[in-house]
Amino acid sequence: ESVLLSLARLFPQAPIYTLVHHPDPRTAAAFRGRDVRTTPLQGVPGAGRHYRSFLPVMPWAWRSLDLDGFDLIISSSHSLAKCVRVPERALHACYCHTPPRYLWDLNATYRRGGAALLRGPILRWLQRQDRAGAAGVDAFFANSSFVRDRIHRTYGAQATVVHPPVDVEAFPTGDAVRDAYLAGGRLVAYKRIDLAVAAANRGRFRLVVFGDGPERARLERMAGATVTFVGAVDHETLAGLVRGCRAYLFPGVEDFGILPVEVQAAGSPVVAFERGGASETVIDGETGVLFPEQSVESLLDAIERLESHPWNAEACRAQAMRFSRERFEERMSEEIQRLLSDRGRGHN
Repeated sequence: ESVLLSLARLFPQAPIYTLVHHPDPRTAAAFRGRDVRTTPLQGVPGAGRHYRSFLPVMPWAWRSLDLDGFDLIISSSHSLAKCVRVPERALHACYCHTPPRYLWDLNATYRRGGAALLRGPILRWLQRQDRAGAAGVDAFFANSSFVRDRIHRTYGAQATVVHPPVDVEAFPTGDAVRDAYLAGGRLVAYKRIDLAVAAANRGRFRLVVFGDGPERARLERMAGATVTFVGAVDHETLAGLVRGCRAYLFPGVEDFGILPVEVQAAGSPVVAFERGGASETVIDGETGVLFPEQSVESLLDAIERLESHPWNAEACRAQAMRFSRERFEERMSEEIQRLLSDRGRGHN
């Protein structure tokens, strides 16, 4: 939604096409007054809440959209939105958050519960549809170098990196007692919050874990006396936790990772696994510490490095500003204008 919000600001008269429109209050307020159009799935009972169950028909739903008359189409896709049918002379630019992980390199991880059908003929058919959609893209934009490489491996396409917008102004710096480490977000297995909990147990340091998700019960069972769970938090509470932490522990692999940037915006350092987007947003030894292995030992070594280093809140803040919403909109505007210029025509 954050990327879409900025794209909508760049093109205020453009209609917004979406698979289904079932916004929460925050999203509804952000896009109030915009021309939002949907696919035929909008009329299917339950599609708004259970749209993931309609994955096998999503390629058809996207192709059903009538986009005739447009000369520029921008898709914001982490799934199959890039499968839209593009008019012959139109330019299709895709901001790709990631090739669908559940179809490609992380299929086995996602193939549980309602995703159990993502195997065999259905999986292969969806992979073909995804690659066909990618073949219709004239220019890819990736949210990180990590995703740029995934786009190349999956689709054989080149991509330009434009880091996504982060509302850094919503995380001001300030004086606070930095007496505990912080970890959390969506508590799912691939984020490896278990490493942070195990490190806190072994190192006997205070750790606050925020957020909720399917891993929470397991994490609480393994947690020792120095680990506190606070559950889901609102923005104000999160900003306070971030501003008051000794450092944010980020042991998973994310395509980009918004939270490490928000933490640095508040003047706090980040301890992150050196793979994925964090390796592009955290400056090792300056705004945090990167560690080489997803292990408790490697994480504890990184925390020891952090504790022996004086951290500069201003340096952390300055690094975060490189990923501001204004910077994203400036870069995307420049890139889209360049593409249109290369095509030799203007746009409304």
